[in-house]
Amino acid sequence: MIQVRRGVERYRGGDADAGIASLHAFSFGPHYDPHNLRFGALIACNEERLAPGAGFDEHPHRDTEIVTWVVEGELTHRDSAGHETTVRPGDLQRLSSAGGVRHVERNSGAEPLCFVQMWLAPLSHGGDPAYEVVRGIADGTPYALARAGAMLHVRRLADGERTAVPDAARVYVHVVRGAVRLGAQRLAAGDAARITDAEGLELVGLTRAECLLWEMPPESVHG
Repeated sequence: MIQVRRGVERYRGGDADAGIASLHAFSFGPHYDPHNLRFGALIACNEERLAPGAGFDEHPHRDTEIVTWVVEGELTHRDSAGHETTVRPGDLQRLSSAGGVRHVERNSGAEPLCFVQMWLAPLSHGGDPAYEVVRGIADGTPYALARAGAMLHVRRLADGERTAVPDAARVYVHVVRGAVRLGAQRLAAGDAARITDAEGLELVGLTRAECLLWEMPPESVHG
């Protein structure tokens, strides 16, 4: 089964006066929808746009796996475990908040910043926080998020190029840029597909495109 959610259906958030524009794929903050709380392990998929100098001041996280993909600009990250990094397009950032961590996210550059941030529920709670940045992750190289039992696939497609969707109990497809076809559906930037019991599916580039695909176990694994 394929359920398509369009970018225009996302919940709008952020703070325009502070230079922050947010689009949420799932219930988030004041935007509560009991029928849209999660998909498998995925509990948030936020598109964030920060003006130069804007950002999220220090705030806490606990028992959440946070994966960030920068689309354009540079993201400055600093956390209470002593990590301070700059994340750029093509880099993948993971913050395992585990038993608790605080961090700051900011656009310290001169250009607008756009990034996609995805939160996943861990298989177990507690433990020590962990942090990692993978620089220039290659197309098609899977990234295992062991604490959530999930796998992230980055797919960059040329016009007309095809790529297989992982056969899995749950697959979440987020189109970062460009347009693709999934089955009979056309997906553009900001659109997403929630796929149950994926088998034999393909993504086809309708333009140059970039997609993030989460391969996840059955939802029952996460309760």
